[in-house]
Amino acid sequence: MFIKKPKILEIFEPEVMEEIKTAKRHSVRCIERKTSTIYRRAFSETQLLDVTPKNLKEGYSYNYITAGDVDALSYLKVILRQQNLDYCLLSTWVMAADDVLQFEEWLRDGKIKKLDAYVGEVYPASYKNEYKKLVEVVEKYNGRVCTFKNHSKIFAGIGQKFAFGIQTSANINTNPRTENGCITIGKDIYEFYKEYFDGVVSFNKSSIKAT
Repeated sequence: MFIKKPKILEIFEPEVMEEIKTAKRHSVRCIERKTSTIYRRAFSETQLLDVTPKNLKEGYSYNYITAGDVDALSYLKVILRQQNLDYCLLSTWVMAADDVLQFEEWLRDGKIKKLDAYVGEVYPASYKNEYKKLVEVVEKYNGRVCTFKNHSKIFAGIGQKFAFGIQTSANINTNPRTENGCITIGKDIYEFYKEYFDGVVSFNKSSIKAT
């Protein structure tokens, strides 16, 4: 099990700061700490991609606070800019049709080889067409769609370069609200989420069993 005790007070201690980098545009700030955690502020998906290092480091966590036009899918795009994925799981309460189509494109193009999707219990009834399409897309590539009492927003996956876990406050849909997110690079965080979600029993019995 992956357990890390948070040291919240360290966030506010100036002596732990190693260096502060300010981008040309005042709306983006990056603070890198000796604890290997990077805090960033971004105000659009483009800036989210721009302020993230081109080579994510093993054992590092990258923390974000965003305002507008950044949803959970934006964080996965950061990962896919650096590597293709052999496997990815997503967890969200709901997601829009365009986002389902984006996953279909990634699966078709080989950016993601296998995808498991975990959605909230309201999704099949409240988003019938989107849910139907998600099941069609995921199961075509031997993945699993699992419906349960879920409100978590998680990505976890593994590729040739690294494994990762992503936590966000946002669902896979764009909204103008301030949201937070964190990308952690490491096999432990990936296995932590993979083990948990593999064990979830789905309301929709027709879905392919996790492997």
